Amino acid sequence: MVEIHCHRVSEEVRELVAFVRSRQGRLTGTIEDRQYEVPVTDIYYMESVENRVYLYTADKVYESRQKIYELEEMLKEKHFLRASKSTLLNLLKVSAIKPALNGRFTAVLFSGEQVIITRKYVPELKKALKGEN
Repeated sequence: MVEIHCHRVSEEVRELVAFVRSRQGRLTGTIEDRQYEVPVTDIYYMESVENRVYLYTADKVYESRQKIYELEEMLKEKHFLRASKSTLLNLLKVSAIKPALNGRFTAVLFSGEQVIITRKYVPELKKALKGEN
């Protein structure tokens, strides 16, 4: 829990509160029939493959029972962005973004992995990077 004391609530305080709230939360993930509570802040990206959703952290891959669209709705205030039809990306885990072919972009993650952002979702990425979301 975070407690903030101030003399008056300014725009900076509101932004700080929104940021702290965006960093909270856990998702349930499964590895070999064992369930784990995965902090949202540990997730680099999520991917839907053959009707299964996987949560990728720095060193583990969990399976989620939720659909990618359900996770997108839950996490839209937590710095997650749709990168493609099957992928959600945690923008706080992106170290660099570079242009790719045909209007796409590549997000380079702190883990070293790369995630393609398809043309359809590039405008949302640009809005998010400008802080317009």
